[in-house]
Amino acid sequence: MRFRHPDGTVVHLSYCTNVHPADDLDGVIGQLDRYAVPVRERLAADRLGLGLWLPETVATPLAQDPSAVAGLRAGLTARGLEVVSLNGFPYQDFHAPVVKRDVYLPDWSHPARLDYTLDLAAILTGLLPDTATRGSISTLPFGWRTWWPPAKATRAAARLDELATALSRLGRDHGRVIRVGFEPEPGCVVERGEEAVRHLTGLDTSVLGVCLDSCHSALAFEEPEALLGRYARAGIPVVKLQASCALHAQDPTDPATADALAAFVEPRFLHQTREQVPGGVPHSCDDLDEALRPGRLPGRSPWRVHFHLPLHAEPQAPLRSTVPVLDATLTQLFGGESAGTDHVEVETYTWSVLPEEQRPDTPEALADGIAAELDWARRRLIHLGLKEIPG
Repeated sequence: MRFRHPDGTVVHLSYCTNVHPADDLDGVIGQLDRYAVPVRERLAADRLGLGLWLPETVATPLAQDPSAVAGLRAGLTARGLEVVSLNGFPYQDFHAPVVKRDVYLPDWSHPARLDYTLDLAAILTGLLPDTATRGSISTLPFGWRTWWPPAKATRAAARLDELATALSRLGRDHGRVIRVGFEPEPGCVVERGEEAVRHLTGLDTSVLGVCLDSCHSALAFEEPEALLGRYARAGIPVVKLQASCALHAQDPTDPATADALAAFVEPRFLHQTREQVPGGVPHSCDDLDEALRPGRLPGRSPWRVHFHLPLHAEPQAPLRSTVPVLDATLTQLFGGESAGTDHVEVETYTWSVLPEEQRPDTPEALADGIAAELDWARRRLIHLGLKEIPG
């Protein structure tokens, strides 16, 4: 879906397809008919944006076959779908029984991460609709913090220079820019806004910036106004907003709250947990089951958990969602005189691991949930003064 900000900027709203497993191109195309088209129909939208996730097993051969890229674009158009953004964070096996820290591999010290990202950039150049001014790709914030010795940092710096050079060349050759946004995430080399500024300052910000995930910034207890002001002062663009919500526990020592949190412990994804430290860096645990062990966190202040919750639905009490943080982020980005970004991607990939009673059990139910999230985002953008562009 497309919206026009009062300043004239066209803002693209999409949902991220990393919620769907896919091992090959046929699987990706199957997702379009099974999920994306029904979502578009539920929204009564002429056009639906997808934040496409292509695992390496799909991206590498596709990038080498321009005719296949053209065929994918034609298939998208025929279904009333479009792609201006790709999710380049998970490399492969994102729906394996156990993902956890493997999602951070290969990191930016490894040539495979650069090769994958450049393949995505080449594919996105071929998928962009004619009216799109630029594309975006989100990627991991360098790597996991405990796997990052100085030698890796040195190698990663060289890869980022190569990335910026290749993206600039691609833009000159095709007339439209592809930008890559590094996505701060709890536990990674770049977790907070000040770390993003420190690591990205001095890079080519015409093609490199941040992907702001509002679940992750909520975990860091970062206020949206201060965070976005920090990026603006440093000249670092918000390449893409990933509209997402974390799990909030106001009183983690309350037995009912602890029981409710325990229902969100599951084996596939990492659920980093943070406890607020007013005026300071939050206390941390790398996973929710660890945080729930006695004595691992102080328990004197609210907790937030890296578990992407549906935007439109609060969890069962006494737990809450960080939707107020997302709401404030949208206001800061779009409620002023100029748009703070032009790509918004709803990224709730955790539908299949929600507590059983909250989990959609059919493709139709999942399509209902994704459509409800997008409708929430659509109504919020319209409330902020944007106008939906039909057709």
